[in-house]
Amino acid sequence: MLKVGARGIVDFTNFDLDQLFGMGDGSNPLLMLVWILPIILFVFYGQRIQLYVTAGEIKKAIKKLDAYRSESRDALLVHVRKEVRPAGDPAGLVSRFIDYFTIMPVDMDPAGIIPKIKHVVRSREDTTRRQVRALSPDMDDVQEARTQALLEIASSLQMIHKTVNHMFLTAKRQNNYPLILPLQMVLPFVLEQAGSLRDAIPAIRRGQPLGDGIGPMVVGRMMLGLPKEDVALNTVLAKDAFEGRRVLLLKARGPAPVVGRPSDVLQSMVQTGGEAIHAIIMIDAALKMEGEESATVSHGFGAAIGGIGTERFEIEDYASSLRIPVYSIVVKESVRDAITVMTREIAEKADEVREQVYEAIRENAEKGQTVLIIGVGNTAGVAQ
Repeated sequence: MLKVGARGIVDFTNFDLDQLFGMGDGSNPLLMLVWILPIILFVFYGQRIQLYVTAGEIKKAIKKLDAYRSESRDALLVHVRKEVRPAGDPAGLVSRFIDYFTIMPVDMDPAGIIPKIKHVVRSREDTTRRQVRALSPDMDDVQEARTQALLEIASSLQMIHKTVNHMFLTAKRQNNYPLILPLQMVLPFVLEQAGSLRDAIPAIRRGQPLGDGIGPMVVGRMMLGLPKEDVALNTVLAKDAFEGRRVLLLKARGPAPVVGRPSDVLQSMVQTGGEAIHAIIMIDAALKMEGEESATVSHGFGAAIGGIGTERFEIEDYASSLRIPVYSIVVKESVRDAITVMTREIAEKADEVREQVYEAIRENAEKGQTVLIIGVGNTAGVAQ
């Protein structure tokens, strides 16, 4: 055993391992069982125990997702009844809208897949827009866009809940712990995104700007006092001059919660032989990395635009075919910052980004040339 010397110092050189672990000849058999039984238990039933523990955590997450789904559906119904005021009860129609799904085209042969995806997505958008408008013929464009945005949130939360619940029940039915591991790993990210979507609902109903609207906000301020023209669905264009250079300003039409169709404008320029463009500058929100501060401004190259990729593909195709350089200015944000109400830190970056846009025009275009400035993002609550 451990001994203490004359000066009170513990002597670690003289102790008995058998007595320490209770494994000597006179040890108690019950103590041996205390050591051996857990080892046997975890060898034969460890995976099932882990499954039960993990399943309990995932059940709590699924309850949260179910609550988010219910809240979004209820908020949509309240909005439709109070703001849209349809003739009949919209509950059945809303339930049918929420369960809409989209089947992507076959991609075994990737040639021509982008136009097919664009056609399917645009067909869904156009059909949903018509059906939302059918709820009330007196609905204006802003109310239509808000209703459609709330419908997309409710539909997304419905699909997230269904997917997570399906993976969980499948793993539980088969007592398959390895199958539940991927779900456990991605669940924190899924909950973060689902919670952000749920928190975006009040902002959309009130017409408040979202963090993703920093790009349209910058370009909208540059448009103030200028004549605007509709150049595509929910997309406006203004023309200006800056130090001997022509500037084309493009953004989604606010204050409705829409993102516009900037690629359609570029495609139209190609088809009609419109004004030659010598540089494109895109302003957008970008997902920050962990450890980065929110509202940090960064510069880069290439088309800064999210979505499923069709818009970016067409902008890149247009720019590369005419050898037009594409520059990007982004404001770093978290997922939550981008989807929910715009924070003060992000809003205060609008003037700084605008000055950096003017600096980029000086650096990348000569006098007499034309620069296209695109404010990318959801323009909810942001006019022009």
